[in-house]
Amino acid sequence: MTRNHNFSAGPAVLPESVLLEAREALWDYQGSGIGIMECSHRTKLYEAVVQSARDRIRRLMKLTDDQEVLFLQGGASTQFYMVPANLLRGGRAAYIETGHWAEKAIAEGKRYGTVDVVWSGKSTGFDRVPKPSEWSVQKDTRYLHYTSNNTIYGTQFTEVLDSPVPLICDASSDVMSKPIEGSKFDLYYAGAQKNLGPSGVTVVVIRKSLFEQCDPDLPTMMRYKVHADNESMYNTPNTWGIYFLERVCAWIEGQGGLTSIEAANQRRARALYAEIDRTGFWRGMCERGSRSVMNVTFTSGNADWDTTFHTEATKHGLVGLKGHRIAGGLRASLYNAQTDAAVAALVAEMQEFERTHG
Repeated sequence: MTRNHNFSAGPAVLPESVLLEAREALWDYQGSGIGIMECSHRTKLYEAVVQSARDRIRRLMKLTDDQEVLFLQGGASTQFYMVPANLLRGGRAAYIETGHWAEKAIAEGKRYGTVDVVWSGKSTGFDRVPKPSEWSVQKDTRYLHYTSNNTIYGTQFTEVLDSPVPLICDASSDVMSKPIEGSKFDLYYAGAQKNLGPSGVTVVVIRKSLFEQCDPDLPTMMRYKVHADNESMYNTPNTWGIYFLERVCAWIEGQGGLTSIEAANQRRARALYAEIDRTGFWRGMCERGSRSVMNVTFTSGNADWDTTFHTEATKHGLVGLKGHRIAGGLRASLYNAQTDAAVAALVAEMQEFERTHG
């Protein structure tokens, strides 16, 4: 069977070798006689999967002993309210507003305390991220929250923010895409469905010292410490998602780690941006200094042509290129498992479209 080139923003392209391995594990996991999705989370067989997933994340992110790795459910959207419910508690928090998902996090934060939007790109259509000099926080701020990569608008922070208060990051769409000093984060979360596996599992890295600040009167399932004390198994976890995440992390390590992953991601992004900038027929939808390596947004400047392009591209085996309904235009997601062949095919498609419409 011929597979399409998948540019979807998420759920997204996954490593083919992991897909093939998982196919076998669905039927019989490690000779156990049962599939991985049938395996009880209370068995030593599955406990080893969770521990391996946790260990691989710790290595890849360079975490410290004071940081706990949790595997939760509900996606990043649950973290939008779980973070302030635990940590804000009527206090003041700072948020950087760089797109749709940051807006949603801000809305949930306001339910639990005072939210200072210390920078917003809304007035210019979220076409860039701020410079460090453009935002500051008040002394009594409980934490600073930001979204490292903006899937819809195609912007990305290139460095971890230098924050004077506890730093919280939604890294759902660029998690594990480059080397990172995970020890700089007090709380870091990411839905798996971009770079780490299928949808349904959320990685949360939290500094253990924050547990003392968490609201002890929250419902049990909303308390981070409950999940930490139960090693992410207070209730039945997403066993399939964690298994797949562990295999993807193993694949990342097998590729040479995050340094090699970053080099491949940068190579593919450069090739696509070079085509966007080549003649002026195509144009990017955000400022060059803020361009995302993960989600490349572009347009012909003609909405009908954009529709024609992604419709024709789909017929030619290039799927998922339609821009988000909020932003319009086109979007090519270049997550870790994307291939050079897919980008080359997209560039060729763009060149042919320019030839016939330019």
